[in-house]
Amino acid sequence: MRPLPVLAALLCLTACHCTSNRASVPDGGADAGAGTSGHAIKTVFVILMENHNWSQIAGSASAPYLNQTVLPQASYARQYFNPPGLHPSEPNYLWLEAGTNLGVLDDRAPSAHHFATDQHLVSLLKKAGVSWKSYQEDIDGTTCPLSAKGLYAPKHNPMLYFDDVTGGNDPASAECMAHVRPYTELAGDLDAGTVAAYNFLTPNLCNDMHNYSGCATDDAVRNGDNWLAAELPKLLASQAYRDGGAIFITWDEGEGSDGPIGMIVLSPLAKGGGYANDLPYTHSSTLRTLEEIFGVSPFLGDAANATDLSDLFQRFP
Repeated sequence: MRPLPVLAALLCLTACHCTSNRASVPDGGADAGAGTSGHAIKTVFVILMENHNWSQIAGSASAPYLNQTVLPQASYARQYFNPPGLHPSEPNYLWLEAGTNLGVLDDRAPSAHHFATDQHLVSLLKKAGVSWKSYQEDIDGTTCPLSAKGLYAPKHNPMLYFDDVTGGNDPASAECMAHVRPYTELAGDLDAGTVAAYNFLTPNLCNDMHNYSGCATDDAVRNGDNWLAAELPKLLASQAYRDGGAIFITWDEGEGSDGPIGMIVLSPLAKGGGYANDLPYTHSSTLRTLEEIFGVSPFLGDAANATDLSDLFQRFP
């Protein structure tokens, strides 16, 4: 069964500026300005992988780390989908940031698509005094990375499509460069205890399971699994993770369909132990979950209609 509400999601697919909706906050949630005082989850890491259905990951011989090490200690969803009919990558990344694709149905650069709205997640976080960073593999940190270069793709870096982050597509934007940083800086920030509250992590086009040629192996799933095997232990060993951290690993879209795609949660606060559910979720569920964790509103776009991911946790938010 496809996730609901389908109608609300489809209406957003063709809207150029989907209006954010204010919804009542469920028991245990937090409204705007409430902050995260008393919330168990303090630090979030979101890792985006690419273009595979859950059936291509679960049980796959190409993903031994995910299947043999991660899933036995994680909570995960078996019925998590990209929003109905939403392809290719960029619209799904935008949806995770704004609860809508803002009318975008392609993978073009911020020069082609950029929005003046402040109705997106990191803008709400900034207003609430919640720190954030986007760690991008294969950028150098000397400019705002608005253009593709090598194995880096701005289409996988959704914050860049909003003028309040980039100063209206300014490659010298100080705001952008303060928040969009090379992935190589993450390990040092973890060691120093200076990671932000919200951290969005994008591997390069080989390491996110996107490419299969010109990479370490010709197996796209294996490339991503190897990267996770090298990088996840650094997060799991950090004080930020041990003290109320949560890691969300998901995929941007289904391959040849809307999914199901993977949604894996690692956290000292998660049910863990291989717990899995069959509740219907979409990227709207992730966005709603993030807003609840950080106590910001209004719920953005279709997040107002979504079921959050709280069933995957013992303590939430």
